[in-house]
Amino acid sequence: MQMQKEVHLTGKDLTGMVQLRPQDVGKYAIVPGPRDRLDVLLKKIENPVRNFSFMEYSMYTGMYQGIKITAMNGGRFSTDTSITSEVMCNAKIENIIRIGTCGALDENIKVGDLFVADKIIRGDGVTPYYVDKDFQTQADKKLADTLYAVAKSMGVNVHRGTVWTTDALLRETREIVEAKRKEGALAVDMVSSTLLTIAQTYHIRAGSILAVSDNVITGEMGFMNPLYYMAETKLIDIALETVKKLEGK
Repeated sequence: MQMQKEVHLTGKDLTGMVQLRPQDVGKYAIVPGPRDRLDVLLKKIENPVRNFSFMEYSMYTGMYQGIKITAMNGGRFSTDTSITSEVMCNAKIENIIRIGTCGALDENIKVGDLFVADKIIRGDGVTPYYVDKDFQTQADKKLADTLYAVAKSMGVNVHRGTVWTTDALLRETREIVEAKRKEGALAVDMVSSTLLTIAQTYHIRAGSILAVSDNVITGEMGFMNPLYYMAETKLIDIALETVKKLEGK
């Protein structure tokens, strides 16, 4: 007996299961990975209402200076990010901003700096199920340009360029890293490829701005560095200001 459906569970099915409708969400979504970063974001949004909680993921929608904004802890890795990205895209959120973390692949990019993704080298295990190997994953240019400009205007040390997304955190070997650097990668994360690729397949604008937590080239680990935690906080302010700029405020 063959499967009765072409796809066992689609993004549309899942969005219906959590009872999420386009009128329930904002034009913009700001998407951190961990729940604690979401909690900080929610303190800056007026009257956030919970849209749903599903497993460890929660979505809220409220107002920020007259703009309807949705916030969700969207996943830390490619697999869970694919689930939350499908939900946001099927709810027809028009603009998605990822605020996450990356490792630097250049010795001149420091812990506590920020990085805006322009292009993605896909090293995750999810996107091959969505697109072929020649597909070019990239951020929405207007979103990326605005994120970068806002960060610069706030006096933040910010870089931009190509991000390599990998699922194999503990297999960032010298040979693999150098190969990705030759392809142009300046940073590495575990999310941007999946979010931006899925958004592109739905023709939804998406961008990714990341706090540098460590440097793969120098071996510096910054997870206990105050500069990294300050950068995390700045991500939220930059994302909110970017929404204002895009709305002409």
